[in-house]
Formats: sequence, structure tokens, C-alpha cells
Amino acid sequence: MMPEKATGIAGVSSLRGRFINSGAGPSLVPVDVGHATHLAMVDPRSAFWTLVRKSKMGDLLTEGGLVASYMEKSADFTREIKNLRFGLQPSAVYFNPTDRCNLDCTYCYIPSEMRRSGAHMSQEKLHEALTVLKEYFSKTMPSDRRPRIIFHGAEPLMNFKVVQSGIETFKDDFIFGIQTNATLLDDETLRFLTSHHVSIGLSLDGPTEQITHLTRKSFRGKLPVHDAVLSAIDRLRGTEGFSVIVTVTQENVDSLSSMVEFLHEREVPSCLLNMTRCTLPESRKVRVDDTLAAAPFIAALERSHALYKKTGRKLVVANFANILLAILAPTARRLMCDISPCGGGRAFFALSANGDLYPCSEFIGLKNFRGGNIFSGSIEQAMTSDAFNKVTQRDVDRFEPCGSCAIRHFCGSPCPAEAHEMNGGMDRIGAFCEFYEEQVRYAFRLIADNKANDFLWDGWDDGVETVFDVAESLTTV
Repeated sequence: MMPEKATGIAGVSSLRGRFINSGAGPSLVPVDVGHATHLAMVDPRSAFWTLVRKSKMGDLLTEGGLVASYMEKSADFTREIKNLRFGLQPSAVYFNPTDRCNLDCTYCYIPSEMRRSGAHMSQEKLHEALTVLKEYFSKTMPSDRRPRIIFHGAEPLMNFKVVQSGIETFKDDFIFGIQTNATLLDDETLRFLTSHHVSIGLSLDGPTEQITHLTRKSFRGKLPVHDAVLSAIDRLRGTEGFSVIVTVTQENVDSLSSMVEFLHEREVPSCLLNMTRCTLPESRKVRVDDTLAAAPFIAALERSHALYKKTGRKLVVANFANILLAILAPTARRLMCDISPCGGGRAFFALSANGDLYPCSEFIGLKNFRGGNIFSGSIEQAMTSDAFNKVTQRDVDRFEPCGSCAIRHFCGSPCPAEAHEMNGGMDRIGAFCEFYEEQVRYAFRLIADNKANDFLWDGWDDGVETVFDVAESLTTV
């Protein structure tokens, strides 16, 4: 979903937060990230950064020093971040082949009634939608790249025969993925998905059945959700291209380090420890308070690092890795939530089971964000609709406190859906401002200690070009 060749700036980008809020000026600004030997220096306009020894601060301002060198290239950096924020074309679709789900998870962003009795997309309509998408992407993407279709939900395996037909028919046209609660993932289905190189995302919220079932519930009776995911993980062990999403709530936030141990022991290659999105009122009831989220999250990252050092095997926490990439190489990001505008309606869009088009899955169920219908209108019309423009024109430079925050282009004040629904508008912050600030502080400490690579995918910097290299005397520990 990102350009094939990414560029990295060997320095720092923008620091975010209400407490390191020093990004209003046009010059480089020192920001103490709590590190004994270094300061972070940032220009929030361009997402440029560098870590500087405190003992070398004077060298910044000397003739020919860092500030002078940076100013010569600052316009290029500003253009690069502007292109990342406003110049992307979609390359992926979150495709809901059904509205229905067999679970009634507390925090789901799709309304309960929709999940209980919504529509299945027919095979004919799914093929028609994929044909329209194929034609659309043929006009917007290079011929040597294939767009991604992620079957999403609701629970896509509730309509799997139709999904299976689509994958078989269009296997040469798209790269497919699927996100599932695993309760319907039998051996035959799993063999089909792996034999067709479909990436698989599983959802699991706790290291024990008791914790998992606090939020991942069924509509009636009791489904073995926890055991189903464990079975899927065991069967996928050693397979590339699968991951586990952990939705972090009040019910499991204190178990994140245990969860990391649990997943690492089972050789899961990557996971996401995602704070619950607060788009719908029910999800806010289990939301972790912003001021309490960072400590257990960072403790889990530390535990993952200790396990890596012990075993030589990584469990990449992908949402934190994306924050590191936002700093180290902005255009190499793999996720597009942590930037403004976010990826919704720009890097990807969402398709509901009746063909309605939304900027992102988070907006399914919010009628004001329906941009059109793939069967009765064009994708191009949806992309320029008022519904999509509300999301794609959200700009953290234009509202406070984000507009004067030093890390606004590492964070992006996500998520626009929860900002709009929870805080009252697109010109408001999201739900986890302080949480993002502490993530960025921690990321800078890792960079200063030369540990950042331990938290990233192996080979993350293949094809990354360094366009500005800060003097060794200023940056090394």
C-alpha cells in the first residue's frame, strides 16, 4: 500500500503530545525525550528529526552545522511528507462479503443489529464487485503491482463459499488477505487459504479463555473462541503471512506482557496491540484511560524484546513498529492510521456487503460517511464525495492542540471516526493522545540506544534510501 521505494531521513521527525508540545515554530526545536545523553530535535512541518548528544548542542548552530545543512534540504523534506499525506492513491480494499458475525464483541465498530441480521453478498455480486475493482485499479496502479483485497468483517467465513469463489476466479488479479475470529476456520478452509497464499489475521484478546471471553462474546450460547484461535495458531505455526490482532481494553490491558509471552511461545511472527477504537458508544465503556494505556503497553514491548534477546526470534508488535517507521523512514510505513490525513479514502477504502463504499471500515454503520455504491455508481465518484472528503481533508496542521504539536506527523491524531463520534468533529483529537506521545518518547529512546531494529521486521530497510545523514559526532551514543 506504500511506494515501492521508500526514503528515510537519518534523523528525527515530529514529536507529539500535550506535554512535549513545542512544534509551533518554523525552526528546529529541542525536545527532551527522557534520555540521559540525547535530545530529540524536530521540525514538525517536514517530519525531520535528529537525535543530538546534549554535549554537542552547540555544534548545531555553527556555520556549516546541522541547522544550516538541514535548511538546504528542508523544502525537499517538506514536499516528501506532503506527498505522503496528500498524494497517495488507493491500493487496497477492506471488503466485507457479509454484514453478519457469529460474535457480539463489546467493542465492535459495526452495529449489533447489522451483525445479527445483515446481508450476505451473493457470488454474482461479489464477482461483479471484484471486476469493478480490477478495472478501477488498472487505471490507478502500475501494471506490475497488484492491489490488495482484505476480506474483513463482520466475519467473512460466514460467507466463505462465495469468498472462495472470488479468490479462485481473481487469484491473478489481487493479493488476498482475510481477518477472522477463527471459530469457522476448519482444516479444509485453512488448506484452501494457505494454498492460495492468502494472508490470515486472527483475533484474540487474552492469554487465557477467561480474559478472551470478557469481550469476545457470542450472541447466544458459548462459542469456544479462545480454543478456536489457539487451534488456528498451532496449525499456522511456521507459516508466513499470519498475525494476531489483540484489541486492548480495560479487561486485558494488565495482561499485555503475558499476552506477548503467550504469542511468542507459539511462534506468532507479528501481532497488533491495538487500543480499542471508540467510534461507537459501547466500545467506550471498555476503553482504557489515555493516561493509563502507555505503561502496560511499553512493558509488553520490553517483554517482547527480552524474549527476542533470549531466543533470537522476534514477535513484531506491528502498530508500534509503524511508529518507529514513521520516525525512521516515513514513506516506509506499513499502516496508515498514524498520519493525517489517515489512509481512509486515500491508501484504501472499505466495501460493505450491499456494495456501499466508505473511507474505512470504522465508518461502516455511520450513514453520513457512505460515499456511494459500487453497483450503482462509480468508485471515482465515491472518492470525491463529501463523505470521503470529510476524512481525506482532515488535517492536523489546521486545528489545536495538534497544529502546534511537535509529533503530529508521527501520530496523526487517530482515529478520525472516533474523533468525530466521540469528541464531536474532524477537527478534534482522537482518544489516545497521551498514549501516542509516550510511544514516541519510547521510540526515540530505542533509536538513541541503537535498539530500534530489534522491534522491526527483518529487512525493513531494503530499498530505503538515506537522503540526509547526520554527523556521527552529534548522534552516536
